[in-house]
Amino acid sequence: MDQARGLVVVVEDEPAIADVERLYLARAGFGVHVERDGAAGLAAIRRLRPVAVVLDVGLPSLDGIEVCRALRAEGDWTPIVFVTARDDEVDRILGLELGGDDYLTKPFSPRELVVRLRGILRRQHGPPAPVRELGALRIDETRRRVTVHGEVVALTATEFDLLARLVSAPGRVFTREQLLSSVWGQADYGGGRTVDVHVAQLRAKLGDASPIVTVRGVGYGTSESGRSGEVVT
Repeated sequence: MDQARGLVVVVEDEPAIADVERLYLARAGFGVHVERDGAAGLAAIRRLRPVAVVLDVGLPSLDGIEVCRALRAEGDWTPIVFVTARDDEVDRILGLELGGDDYLTKPFSPRELVVRLRGILRRQHGPPAPVRELGALRIDETRRRVTVHGEVVALTATEFDLLARLVSAPGRVFTREQLLSSVWGQADYGGGRTVDVHVAQLRAKLGDASPIVTVRGVGYGTSESGRSGEVVT
């Protein structure tokens, strides 16, 4: 089996679902390690240092939200795709706010899981990109590194991709659908609320250095001056 794409840790307590995820990820060229409960999954992620994690929310011993919380608190920003049987917006938003990169609700297509995962990793390891500076904010797209006043700001893969997209065209306004398409890979995923949550997270992490502006009734952009604010249309 070709494992050149790296190892993915799958944490899923339903054997049938775990087996399908393992099969499709292996076919896509990933190595796969499966754990059945949250505590074992957390230990495996710490030990194996995978390229990505597929994480069920409803797990024995330690749920997926707590696993994600523990990893992010340790400074581990390995991409996480949440999988859950619960189609509750509160669950989805909480997972994203804690640092999840994507979210799938059961039942889902295993092919879609592979596509989502590939998209996250492709954006992380794409061709060399420029360094952009907006005021105190510096975005090194090649190293995928963001600093404010020289201090590194920890972002998830999706948060970084969203910020990079917004600053790619200062002064341009992107609709939520355009951002969903270019960052998440499909325009209808999760609705505009998904974008709103990630923008709120970026603003909280970047503080006064955030260049993101809101255009009411349209979407988001970045100011040419690098100053955050709200534009009333």
